[in-house]
Amino acid sequence: MNRTVKEVEEFLGAVLVGDGRAEVSSVASLQSAKSGHLVFAENAKGLAAALSSQATAVIAGDFAGRELQSKPLLLVDQPRLAFARAAAWLREPAKMSSGVHESALVHASSRLATGVTVEERVVIRENVAVGENTCLGAGSVIGAGVTIGRDCRIYPNVTIYAGTALRDRVVIHAGTVLGSDGFGYVRDVTSGRYEKFPQIGRLEIEDDVEIGANSTVDRGALDVTRIRRGTKIDNLVHVGHNVHIGEDVVIAAQSGLSGSSVVEDGVIIGGQVGIADHVRIESGAILGAQSGIPTKKVIRGKGVVFWGTPARPIGEYLKELAILARLAKKNSSE
Repeated sequence: MNRTVKEVEEFLGAVLVGDGRAEVSSVASLQSAKSGHLVFAENAKGLAAALSSQATAVIAGDFAGRELQSKPLLLVDQPRLAFARAAAWLREPAKMSSGVHESALVHASSRLATGVTVEERVVIRENVAVGENTCLGAGSVIGAGVTIGRDCRIYPNVTIYAGTALRDRVVIHAGTVLGSDGFGYVRDVTSGRYEKFPQIGRLEIEDDVEIGANSTVDRGALDVTRIRRGTKIDNLVHVGHNVHIGEDVVIAAQSGLSGSSVVEDGVIIGGQVGIADHVRIESGAILGAQSGIPTKKVIRGKGVVFWGTPARPIGEYLKELAILARLAKKNSSE
């Protein structure tokens, strides 16, 4: 979709420097930009590269100044964020006709709102409710009593177990499983055998959550597993039963959260982080890649990076590494 730079300025609330009549149709990197593309710069060095690219217009910060350049400038406080918003705005939505594919199986008691799309071989069990303009991807299975809000995107081969609730604008990528049984067993000390602890709770996912491909989120054992508004979860992440994840949390790939852990608002979790049961990660903490958090540990420190196993503030961890390196060097020289 072609838009004038003036229209982009109005959408972003930017300050325009230069010709607003030029047209852009999409975004691009500096290396691949062509005429009609919009690019961004986060500093003066990046601005020079952007101005020498083939792009039509540049999103930049106040460092760019107000003088006319070789391309129109759109000045904002956060260029990368504005670029992301412009990309979504310029992207033409995929053409998708609403309705139910003839190969889908939809129980008569389920309720599909206006504009819902049900693709090939989807199975919808009894008493499911799906909100306006939601799309259910091919091969997905939606269990009994599931509720899905409006404007959600469920990609192919997603399985949503009975009783799970998704609110509005939730995105679930291919192969993910929501609401499966948690890993809970009771050992019979007489026989040594394990018997399953009840897994009869719920899973609730709030507005604007996105979950990557092939992830799993277990429902609560007796109560609820909850993921709050705006949280983003990468591919191949496991969330155990009774876990509570706050708002605007980011969790990178191959991380695992054990049962009854609590992750408060604004936490950042790097790749391959392991969190044991009954852990609490307080607001704003940052867990570096491959960190390990032992059972019942509390991590606190807004903006503090924790690293290692067991995880501790990165300054402490690096000091320990330096001491170990000196000891190893001393021992090897003796």
